[in-house]
Amino acid sequence: MTLAFVGGTHRTVPLQVRERLAFSAEQAAEALRRFRDRFPGREAVLLSTCNRVELYAAGEEAATPPPAEQLVSFLAECRGIDAAELAPLLARESDEAVVRHLFSVASGLDSMVLGEPQIVAQVKQAWALAQRTETTGPLTGGMFQAALRTAKRVASETAIGRERLSIPSVAVSDFARGVFETFADKRVLVIGAGKMAHETLRYLREAGATDIVVVNRTADRADRLAARLGGRPGRFADLAAELTAADLVVSTTGAGEPVVTAGLFARAEAGRAGRPLVVLDLAVPRDFEATIAGRPGVWLYTIDDLGAACDANRKRRQRELPAAVGIVDLHHRSTAPVIARLRAGWTETGDAELERLFRRLPGLDAAAQAEIRQAFERYAAKMLHSPLTSLRNESHSGPPHGLLDALKRLFDLKD
Repeated sequence: MTLAFVGGTHRTVPLQVRERLAFSAEQAAEALRRFRDRFPGREAVLLSTCNRVELYAAGEEAATPPPAEQLVSFLAECRGIDAAELAPLLARESDEAVVRHLFSVASGLDSMVLGEPQIVAQVKQAWALAQRTETTGPLTGGMFQAALRTAKRVASETAIGRERLSIPSVAVSDFARGVFETFADKRVLVIGAGKMAHETLRYLREAGATDIVVVNRTADRADRLAARLGGRPGRFADLAAELTAADLVVSTTGAGEPVVTAGLFARAEAGRAGRPLVVLDLAVPRDFEATIAGRPGVWLYTIDDLGAACDANRKRRQRELPAAVGIVDLHHRSTAPVIARLRAGWTETGDAELERLFRRLPGLDAAAQAEIRQAFERYAAKMLHSPLTSLRNESHSGPPHGLLDALKRLFDLKD
């Protein structure tokens, strides 16, 4: 095995578990450093979004990737979750199946909103973080660069991503519009100032909202986002008052625990006089305590409540899916890891020669056969060491396309 993967999405991992499993950027960097120390010589990339947590591992020769059970235990340990609870929820793949899965993820074909454009940026960020923490190498390098090229072709050659749809846009159009006919006379409160908040605010402006307040723990970020997209900044210390005045709340922070507790909401509720309030809690972990959903006049939707709307969206775009899958399959076949094919070719040749030798020398006992087999394996590893080391070194400065092509021609590796 050269590549390994474990991960879960909104389809397999309940929100209550997913919010405990989610990694912030700082937590992901710490997890990758821990992986590097625990599994020296292996490569790793950790992708964590509101809808998925996935760990990609790679290695060759003596440093093959850890078994799936160890990867599951590693994720569980990093987030303080019982591995026995997590294990049944996570998918496992190896070698070429890992490549195909990543291609589908990066292209938006595995997303809650089919073709959503945010995922390719999240894949890029995960890859960049792994580079900064020095857990990358030629295997993950070739795989992630190929996945990004595939995503670019899917976006440009199919209509899957042509209509700008995203989790915020589906949440606003399918849920908020179910309560409010128009946003023009509504006070909108955006909690958070990251990319999800930016996308939501831009969509709300296009949908007719004009009275928008942006609140964030870091005031400077709220100021910049509000200035960029025509909202106005609020003070995080005044969150209860802002909740009292709001008609629609969109919350997208990366906080590790609820930002709006039942107690805080009770203070805001006292001044609302029963006015309806729509809350789109798009954060994982959730920003609003679940009990708030039971308050009179409150429509509280979480990321998992988007499932039905996204299924309808997927059906509308289904006719574009075969073309996109065809592109993924083409890139998968043409960019499957060269090292895996190189090692497989040498292994098959060595096994065939050993079997021929053992037939000619029937007197060899099991111990002698094992010693000869180990000698063959050591010889193959030494012969492969130089080209693989060159490939690893070249990958540090960018995708090693030239060397990959040379290795395929030199060793007659078929796609």
